[in-house]
Amino acid sequence: MAKFSSDVEAVDALAQSYRDLKSEIGKVIVGQHEVVQAVIISLFSNGHSLLVGVPGLAKTLLVSTIAEVLDLDFKRIQFTPDLMPSDIMGSEVLGEDRKFKFNKGPLFANIVLADEINRTPPKTQAALLEAMQERSVTVAGDRHILPKPFFVLATQNPIEQEGTYPLPEAQLDRFMFNIPLDYPSYEEEIAVVKSTTSGEEYNLKHILTGEQILAFQQLVRKIPIADNVLEYAVNLATRTRPNTARATAMVNQYLSWGAGPRASQYLVLGAKCHAAIHGKYSPDIEDVQAISKYVLRHRIVRNYKAEAEGITEERVIESLV
Repeated sequence: MAKFSSDVEAVDALAQSYRDLKSEIGKVIVGQHEVVQAVIISLFSNGHSLLVGVPGLAKTLLVSTIAEVLDLDFKRIQFTPDLMPSDIMGSEVLGEDRKFKFNKGPLFANIVLADEINRTPPKTQAALLEAMQERSVTVAGDRHILPKPFFVLATQNPIEQEGTYPLPEAQLDRFMFNIPLDYPSYEEEIAVVKSTTSGEEYNLKHILTGEQILAFQQLVRKIPIADNVLEYAVNLATRTRPNTARATAMVNQYLSWGAGPRASQYLVLGAKCHAAIHGKYSPDIEDVQAISKYVLRHRIVRNYKAEAEGITEERVIESLV
């Protein structure tokens, strides 16, 4: 990566790289601008993302396209009820020289797509989530370091709950962002159908290497943040906790559990990156608000009253922001 004379120059380069990425991804992915932005922010913030949407919304295509324009090694794991931890981490096999050697599993990639993560039993989910947190796996007592950068994008189908194993809140907390995917607009769907039924092929350019991404991840952490913005982020997370001093009336009425300290950390990191990709050298309160729904929506737990009255997580977050 080119050496920059100052952090200001480096932030300008990050903003330009983001514009180039968006332009290149847009050749394949129609619309979904907010989703693409959120995925790139979580990547530059060294966090993982959970994509939630019904089948057919191009979740897999989005991830493989991002991996291609980033010139990174990409692996897809289709989660099923019979998938074992060794199927994703790898296992030791006896070689011809009568010695055990480690065969790497699909987790050993820069970008891992964990398709339908709620379809596999808790022990396999736990193996993936340990790798996400530790950036390593342990097999037969030996620790194996995963490649850098390492980024997990998991998908979940919100409508099909039969035969699934929902992720516990503690494991959901490992994901920096929970990103909802919605149906495309009428015009976007016309564009999608035109492009996917014409046989047209796209040659995508590689925009960033793994080394450049690691440098940008370090840069994001170095971006300064004003005390009032940091306090706003922490205040936002603490106000989601029912029956505490800062909780609002709506939170006390409709939530049974609020966001933990990791939410405050990700609100600050996400705001820093959101500011940087838009050419700003320090985040403001608007940057925290822009990414707040992705950070908080899977970290707050609604109570029965909220479910009975149709109060969604987004509605609670909007009342706080």
